[in-house]
Amino acid sequence: MPEISETSISCPYCGESISVLVDDSIPEQSYVEDCQVCCRPIVLDVIVDLDGDVIVSARSENE
Repeated sequence: MPEISETSISCPYCGESISVLVDDSIPEQSYVEDCQVCCRPIVLDVIVDLDGDVIVSARSENE
């Protein structure tokens, strides 16, 4: 059954720490979510490792 994990990331634009929700039933995914502070688009790359740990990296849309 899918689990929704909450994790904190740092916005690559404004540097603020924001919380994002991640569906950890998909082992590898990439999607865009707007920063809750500056409203700019953040590309989130999500990997769920074999132990079930969720690894989220955030980058600007132009990287």
